[in-house]
Amino acid sequence: MTSSIAERKKEEMNSLQGGEHTRNKRVFIPSADVYETQETIFVVADMPGVSENSIEITLEKNVLTIHGFTQPQTHQGLKLVYSDCPEGDYRRVFLLSDEVDREGIQAKMKNGVLKLVLPKSPTARARKITVRAE
Repeated sequence: MTSSIAERKKEEMNSLQGGEHTRNKRVFIPSADVYETQETIFVVADMPGVSENSIEITLEKNVLTIHGFTQPQTHQGLKLVYSDCPEGDYRRVFLLSDEVDREGIQAKMKNGVLKLVLPKSPTARARKITVRAE
């Protein structure tokens, strides 16, 4: 491995550890499933209590960061006795390879489930090579 590649990997790993959190809340790592086809990689992450307005997805170099914020739920006249979805933030970091087409990434959020679509670049897609007789 050349020194420039090693330095880039070191920078990526340092950025994976993330910066300081300024909110005084618990931070959860959302459960995520990753699926792959020949053309696309799909990431499905569970983030209960997070809406599409309270999520940030950033891509810097090869690091994709998902950060979701929950809003406190209060119901007038009711006292919370038990909750499966405690209040806090969600943060998950993925290191992307060069095969992902960064311009085509899409994200959808519905009912606390984030769905990311990461299309592969045309050069990274699997293809069948035809063999001809001479």
